[in-house]
Amino acid sequence: MTPTLSAVLAEDEALLRQFLKKKLEKLWPELTIVGEAEDGVAAVELIATLKPSVAFLDIRMPEMTGLEVATQIAEAAPDTHIVFVTAFHEYAVAAFERGAVDYVLKPIEEARLNATIARLRERIASDDRDAPTLPDNLAQLVATLKRELRGDASTPHEFMRWIKASLGPTLKLIDVKDVLFFNSDEKYTRVVTESEEALIRKPLRELLGELDPNSFWQIHRGTIVNVNAIAGVTRDFRGDATVKVKGHKEALKVSRPFSHLFKQM
Repeated sequence: MTPTLSAVLAEDEALLRQFLKKKLEKLWPELTIVGEAEDGVAAVELIATLKPSVAFLDIRMPEMTGLEVATQIAEAAPDTHIVFVTAFHEYAVAAFERGAVDYVLKPIEEARLNATIARLRERIASDDRDAPTLPDNLAQLVATLKRELRGDASTPHEFMRWIKASLGPTLKLIDVKDVLFFNSDEKYTRVVTESEEALIRKPLRELLGELDPNSFWQIHRGTIVNVNAIAGVTRDFRGDATVKVKGHKEALKVSRPFSHLFKQM
């Protein structure tokens, strides 16, 4: 019988993998380690087969990086919660924070791991259907990490400037700066400006990797908003946030995994 809470550990250094395993056994005794992998390919196979509650992925592994593993398993194990284990310098941590993805820095500290476990317990217990499954926020995270970690940060990154969209039978170019928000269903993505709406076939996960993360934030599984278009943020009695945008009457719901973006508002 599959255990209620299970985990796969993917780390190419055996000593670090065993260290993490022992810490998890101590801090989260109800979690069962059901598989261990030394490279990215093995990790994908294990996670797709076992569908664990949690996968701890080292960022740099042979064959495939942790980011690539997360992308690969998104459809095969959509309910698996991802935690990246990384030795990247702290300047890169902001990328993980903006991506609303959990991470643990090497060397692993018990207090930090305990905080991650607490968040994972809360997410698993809440069973929040609005929570993003990877790669909903992974595309933007990958793009940001590549810019911040590749060592040639002086090279400017070209973000999307124009959107080719259909307005009835007409194909139109829309300046990205004019977009108030993007809203997606299973087939199409709405591109909404103050004066018009259009449809594109590009999914939200692709848009996230092409839009400037300083100007466009994902606030829900199916919504990206232009930060410069935000007119205000309101909260209901439960603390759930709703975004109002300039020049448009539609209110945009903020799901809990993205509420941290508005803590200071």
